[in-house]
Amino acid sequence: MLEVNQVTVYYDKAIALQNICMEVGEGGIVSVIGGNGAGKSTLVRTISGLKKLTSGQIVFRGERIDTFPPHRIVKKGISQCPERWRIAPEMTVLENLELGAYLMREKEEKERRFERVFSLFPVLKERRKQQGGTLSGGERQILSIGRALMAEPKFLILDEPSLGLAPVLKEKIFESVNTLRGSLTILLVEQDTKWALGIADRAYIIENGRLIREGEAKSLLEDDFVKKAYLGI
Repeated sequence: MLEVNQVTVYYDKAIALQNICMEVGEGGIVSVIGGNGAGKSTLVRTISGLKKLTSGQIVFRGERIDTFPPHRIVKKGISQCPERWRIAPEMTVLENLELGAYLMREKEEKERRFERVFSLFPVLKERRKQQGGTLSGGERQILSIGRALMAEPKFLILDEPSLGLAPVLKEKIFESVNTLRGSLTILLVEQDTKWALGIADRAYIIENGRLIREGEAKSLLEDDFVKKAYLGI
């Protein structure tokens, strides 16, 4: 469904990603794992069209998209849920969700999308008139995911959905992500290696802008290097 072919990205003269290759098949969950500064967010921004690559190409459903502006990539079916929520705190839950459907003009279709998101995340329906800034951290993250789903993507990118959350809230987010399994393809970018490998079908590990490991998630959980470097075992 998505192919990242020999992608290299620079920030000025500093290299952020070097010759990254990865494939994400249709359906299921693929994780990208790495520490701070590994290049994960740069990869996400490049796929979404927010950062231009220096060389290589990105292909989505057989079409090259790395020359497209972000709004066109959204139209093609890719939505991103950014790290640290980034909701509009002064707007209500309903208004935040509506931002995710800004390309949709038909009222009936928009209402159908609201109901789909509310069925997945009932807490958003309960809080729909509440300002986003008054929600808990976990609820803000769920709202951010719901907003991305309002575009009805075929491919959803979740950038560090558990970042900054307490363990009990992380668990709620992980459960929420699991409810989406099978309904669309998910690229999950995470620092929580144990959980990311536990939920994913396949995973890639990036370090210093380079791809250092890839494979079935269950196999990587048993990899001695991964255990020592990322799981502290």
